[in-house]
Formats: sequence, C-alpha cells, structure tokens
Amino acid sequence: MPRIGVFVGSSPLPITAEKMPVDLQTPWGSASAAPCKYTVGEYEYLLMSRHGEQHEFAPHQINYRANTWLMHSLAVDGLLGTYTVGSVDPVLAVGQLVVPDQLIDYSWGRASTFDDQLRHIEFTEPYDKALRQALLGAEASLFDGGVYACTQGPRLETAAEIKRLAQDGATLVGMTGMPETALARELEIPFAALCLVVNPAAGVSDDVIDMQALAEISATGGARMVEVLNQLAA
Repeated sequence: MPRIGVFVGSSPLPITAEKMPVDLQTPWGSASAAPCKYTVGEYEYLLMSRHGEQHEFAPHQINYRANTWLMHSLAVDGLLGTYTVGSVDPVLAVGQLVVPDQLIDYSWGRASTFDDQLRHIEFTEPYDKALRQALLGAEASLFDGGVYACTQGPRLETAAEIKRLAQDGATLVGMTGMPETALARELEIPFAALCLVVNPAAGVSDDVIDMQALAEISATGGARMVEVLNQLAA
C-alpha cells in the first residue's frame, strides 16, 4: 500500500481521519501535530497540519525539519504539500488548483538542512516529476505548471513586492513552500505541491484583499483537494 504524507496548510481538508499515536519529538525538536491516517483504496495518507492543531504556528515559526523528519520516520513513499496561494499571474483565477513545477525561495532564517556539514543537494527540478504527473492524471482541471514564490510572511506582500516577483518569473506566492521541499529532497522523498489560489496577489487586481473571502475560498477549496487525493488513489 503506498503511503503518502500530506502537509496540510490554511485550507483544512474535510476528512474524518484517525489520529496516529506517535511521539512528536524528533532529533530536530517537536513536529507541529500528530498525523491523521486516511485510507482510500490502496493508498494510505498521513495528514499533518503544518501550522499545528490550533493553527498556532505562523509560517516562519513552523519546525519544517521536525515535520519532514517525522514523516520520514513513518516511512512515507512520497510527500505532498498543500498550499493556499495568491496568483501573481492573472491567468490563474481564484479557486484554481495548480501543480507548480518550479519555485523561488525568498524566505530567510529558516533551518533548511539536516546536515551540520556542507551539503549540496541537486535541486534543478524541485518537485518530483512522477508524483506531479500522478496528480495531474488524477484530476483534469488541475493547472499544470507554475513558479511558486515562497515569501517570509506572516504579513501579505506589497504591490511592489508582487511586481518584483512577477519580473522574477513567479506565478504564485505563498509562505510555507520552503524549506520543506528541499528537506524532502535531502531525505530522498519524492515531493510535489498542490496549490489553491485564494486571491489575486497585491496589485494584480484593483480589488482590496478580503481576509474573510480568503477564508471562505480556503474552506471550499479543501473539499476539492480531498477529491484530488481520492482520485489519485482510484
């Protein structure tokens, strides 16, 4: 049975799942939350709330090393990161689910390696091609490709910052896509991202960003992400 770890972000996944009795302590500190096990067909998903059970950890406070190490210790065959994002590219409408193929890391100060020694991982293609294709094959409406820009947070970006991201080639912006992607590569765990567009990024639209609207889109988008997981296991 394939076992896939899923890092769940600000878009809750409406799933009834069994919390696993695991020790959250790792060599890198405490993980955010105990994973919950969700089985579909021959797939076993381990869902972890990266922000904590009460959504208490801001993006820069998450212990990404502990979270990734705990999934590794549970012998996952792959990792999937789910994210709520803003669209830097206006082609990507609110509600669109996107499977990016590249990223740019603008975060800083986050522990991004398990090694005390100098180590260079190969990171030309940050997301695993096979896992990306499996996601895209599971749901025809997913948008194939995009560049995820990871900013520090927890504040949203200025219009000038988004303009810079667009000039750099970014099409999506979020706050939690790194360093978990690189940490998974260090542990040789296939990793892919599934992004839900919840708003046009600052300056992309004339509309003011409405935090309540973002929360509502996140809630409905979580159900669609569950459908993708179910189809992946079909």
